[in-house]
Amino acid sequence: MYIAFANDSDYEYISSHDRHIPENLISDKIKRKEFYILRDGDEANIGWMRFGYFWDNIPFMNLIWIDEPHRGKGAGAEVVHFWEEQMKQKGFNMVMTSTQADEEAQHFYRKLGYIDAGCLILDTQPLEILLTKKLDLTV
Repeated sequence: MYIAFANDSDYEYISSHDRHIPENLISDKIKRKEFYILRDGDEANIGWMRFGYFWDNIPFMNLIWIDEPHRGKGAGAEVVHFWEEQMKQKGFNMVMTSTQADEEAQHFYRKLGYIDAGCLILDTQPLEILLTKKLDLTV
């Protein structure tokens, strides 16, 4: 698998799957290098990861999308580790993410070393679990 920053040519692929942010923000985040694109050995898109910054200073993984045929094969864990390494290189010592309490993703993140750090109660949605992970900058 190959991981790189998404570029303008990836917009259609990303926007066809990301229904959680307005389409105009997708272009902005691509320009700010806040999307990674995942490709297989044939250079075909198989997924992406979007992130931002909590309180403008803590890297926050917003969403991972892996195309159905490629799920459960390690692509999600690989992009998370890649992102964590990128954040370490930028000097960040902690990263965050979240998931709803009724989603299986919470178990995925805990297996990767993320710990529960709190929660949000939103009007019409299940409890949102906040998770953090400390990054070892000495390695």
